Amino acid sequence: MEETKVGRIVKVSGPVVVAEGMTGARMYDVVHVSEMNLIGEIVELRGDLASIQVYEETSGVGPGEQVIDTQAPLSVELGPGLIESIYDGIQRPLDSLVQLEGEFMSRGSAMPGLNREKKWHFKPTVNNGTKVGPGDVIGEVQETTLVLHKIMVPRAVAGTIQNIAEGDYTVDQTIGICVAEDGSEKELKLMQECPVRNARQLRGRLAPNSILVTGQRVIDAFFPVTKGGTACVPGPFGSGKTVIQHQLAKWVDAEVVVYVGCGERGNEMTDVLTEFPELKDPHSGEPLMKRSVLIANTSNMPVAAREASVYTGITIAEYFRDMGYVVALMADSTSRWAEAMREISTRLEEMPAEEGYPAYLAARIAAFYERAGRVQCLGTPEREGSLSVIGAVSPPGGDLSDSVVQATLHVVKVFWSLQAELAYQRHFPAIDWLTSYSFYKQYLRECFEDKDQGQEMHGLTVEAMSLLEQESELREIVRLVGAEALSPTDRLALETARSIREDFLHQNAFHDVDTHTSMTKQYEMLKTVLHFHKRALEAIKADVETAQIFKLVVREEIARAKYIPESDVDSIARIRNTIDAQMRQLQTSKVV
Repeated sequence: MEETKVGRIVKVSGPVVVAEGMTGARMYDVVHVSEMNLIGEIVELRGDLASIQVYEETSGVGPGEQVIDTQAPLSVELGPGLIESIYDGIQRPLDSLVQLEGEFMSRGSAMPGLNREKKWHFKPTVNNGTKVGPGDVIGEVQETTLVLHKIMVPRAVAGTIQNIAEGDYTVDQTIGICVAEDGSEKELKLMQECPVRNARQLRGRLAPNSILVTGQRVIDAFFPVTKGGTACVPGPFGSGKTVIQHQLAKWVDAEVVVYVGCGERGNEMTDVLTEFPELKDPHSGEPLMKRSVLIANTSNMPVAAREASVYTGITIAEYFRDMGYVVALMADSTSRWAEAMREISTRLEEMPAEEGYPAYLAARIAAFYERAGRVQCLGTPEREGSLSVIGAVSPPGGDLSDSVVQATLHVVKVFWSLQAELAYQRHFPAIDWLTSYSFYKQYLRECFEDKDQGQEMHGLTVEAMSLLEQESELREIVRLVGAEALSPTDRLALETARSIREDFLHQNAFHDVDTHTSMTKQYEMLKTVLHFHKRALEAIKADVETAQIFKLVVREEIARAKYIPESDVDSIARIRNTIDAQMRQLQTSKVV
């Protein structure tokens, strides 16, 4: 290790501090600023001057105070203890700090990310004398009832295992020795450190061809995201971005969930922190926190830490992906992250680009989303993992031409466009079906064990979307001349589109049954709505009045199908028999 470098502060500008005497320092080195031991990161070097973004409040810091270079990049601790933890943007455990310092965390708190006192039972999966390399799994720790934590060889470590043994260890105790070919020894621990700004190594990338089921009907049926896919959720204030992120975090079909609250309002993060420990995992019945990691960086926290929180979250997510898990990362919201970049860039006096954002905004956003993917993990045994990234964007006034939205849309494959108009109509999720899109929809049919059923579901969604587009075209005619001027088939199209919107797309996040819908139930619900449409068209051809069709009692059963429990999904299919019976009765009475 080189000699510790100590510089002196010459300028303080909000979260940016300039220090002199930093010759030999490197970009993105972590430094400790002033006697308060504030954590910062070097973001610019000019001669012996270093510009540092400080992740904590800099009030009270002045020229002449010391800056100590750690000569290491910003890193996170990875190991048992991550699951069920609540961290701030630079991986300080908020739940532990509350017990130590109370409700308000003091500046310069240096509590490590992983508990150094708790012991974990380590069970090796390799024997002494085994040759290992980076990414190889050497043992397991049952971290929670839902997550089996796989201990992997850190990067740049290879050799022969010695002195590995089963037992109870803290994360910083030695569990074995790795002897390299040159005879040098490296201690192996349950914990490893990993820089946050660089993507973790992997063996190769695979096609993201498996749908990530979210339980949200408008998403799964019309605009699905895959395991290893990327999605963008832009929308104005009050359109439900955060609620959608919460719903996905609760119900998504992933084995590990990482939720990053980046610059969001404190009361919204409080809802997350209080709800999650009480929620049950729908797949196992265990508390949802037993497979979740939360990172809280609220809007009143230092602005520089917002940038770090996003990188901290995705590095933790990559770590679990490398174990072979299906991981989902929710980032809410990347606009606050971009605003933090803009503020830091302005204080560094960099040349601004569009809307004052730095010229490298698009490159940073692309690099973040490119860390998603379905991959072949590094090391042995061979394993496959996936990391899906879903980012919310909060453009000013809901303007989708905003730089952050456009830069995000260039790299993501799914666009869920939230509309304030739908939210004002109390239609949630407020995803606009006419402007949203998904490039992963081709994989929808693979969600079903029955391939014929999957193929039929794909056709149903195409038919439903066609009716919704037709409704949009007919709505203007109705405004001008009234619904009475429309043909019976057009009036039916309007009514069926309304049924698709209200009975299928609309979903109540606070209803015990309606909050989550399996793919099988989605198929039955949509098939029933369109079955009514098909039988109604036949009735219209038999000269039955549309008014009589719309008054059928079975329509109430269709509307209430969303509240039928998953255990009774077969009863939705029986509604189609009722539709057939009531339509036959209408046509018979017409003949008579």
